Amino acid sequence: MRVFVYGTLLRGERYHDLLSGARLVAEARTPPGFRLVDLGEYPALVRGGHGSVVGEVYEVDDATLAALDRLEDHPRLYRRTPIVLAGEGAAAEAYLLDAERAAGLPVIASGSWRARARPR
Repeated sequence: MRVFVYGTLLRGERYHDLLSGARLVAEARTPPGFRLVDLGEYPALVRGGHGSVVGEVYEVDDATLAALDRLEDHPRLYRRTPIVLAGEGAAAEAYLLDAERAAGLPVIASGSWRARARPR
């Protein structure tokens, strides 16, 4: 299964080791219509808005997918949802936060967790 990651699972980020057995397929982005919100220690992908979100696509096995589901607290907090990515229109699963839960959270305007402004 292909999974689109956009935050702490990216290469070089805190939880990337969960993807140690996965194959990086490509860097990717969502089409317009998504936003990235900042929850402090991690971001959330939310449907709605005018921007796109930058990330990476990995091919994962069932055990890795189960580990990702636990990390993302699927389906209680995030919901693993198929989305179509920009470019060639490839599909991947992504962990989305409901828009109601994201209400009032700061938006990362760049759509990039890595490029967000970090406190000094």
